[in-house]
Amino acid sequence: MDESFTSLPSSHLLGSVPAVVSEEKKPTNHEVPEAKLQIFPPANRADRGHGYQALDDSPNGGDEQPATNNWKGVLSISSYKQYFNVDTDIVVDRIISSLNPTSGNFFDKIETNPDLYGMVWISTTLVFLLASLGNCATYLMQKRSSNSTSWSFDVSYVNLAACVLYGYALVVPVAFYFLLQYLGSNASLLRFWCMWGYSLFIFIPTSFLLIIPVEFIRWIIIILTAAASSTFVALNLKSYIQGNDLMLVVVASFALQVAMALFIKISFFP
Repeated sequence: MDESFTSLPSSHLLGSVPAVVSEEKKPTNHEVPEAKLQIFPPANRADRGHGYQALDDSPNGGDEQPATNNWKGVLSISSYKQYFNVDTDIVVDRIISSLNPTSGNFFDKIETNPDLYGMVWISTTLVFLLASLGNCATYLMQKRSSNSTSWSFDVSYVNLAACVLYGYALVVPVAFYFLLQYLGSNASLLRFWCMWGYSLFIFIPTSFLLIIPVEFIRWIIIILTAAASSTFVALNLKSYIQGNDLMLVVVASFALQVAMALFIKISFFP
């Protein structure tokens, strides 16, 4: 090939590829900034102006849940997750302890993880059992005395059971909590709710036994139930306030539990 052709500059020829030149990119006035994914609606924060909220720009980080350490946490369901952090084995063990008052200190078992699971579900289960089984027991007693008795369901049993049981499980522990605080003894409202909630479990199997249409047997069953449940509450409360001269508080807790047992018998299994 002729030497004159090889000396021609090739960077301007058609189809040629220019050499890569490492030049520093200079910003221009029309350069578009890098796009970022945004979500709607805009965040309600003053430092963000009127733009959209960035996906990676959350106040608590990526996967963290909103803080619930202020008063708004009372209305957040996530605030109560820690009080239901129990599995079946733990719940069963606590139920067995409530059925055996002499099995040991119940507060020692719930020291690290008191729960509201028992209080909520035991109370709810007992509400529907008392309403349904109470109607069955009433029908059987009436059927025993008169063959012409027809079945009818008294819906007012549900309202009565819900008001009394939920009120008892919530208000009584709160009353004892403030009473002990007033008397100068340390108290834990959460542990009281847990203990009183599990103390109601014994009334669940008792409700089935109270269907027996024999009044004498019913009274024996309810007296034994009242003694077991009241002893469980009184002994644990006594161990909780050990060292303080507050026996009147223990006696009051025993009497209230007996009163609850008698109320169940008289109101739902007459």
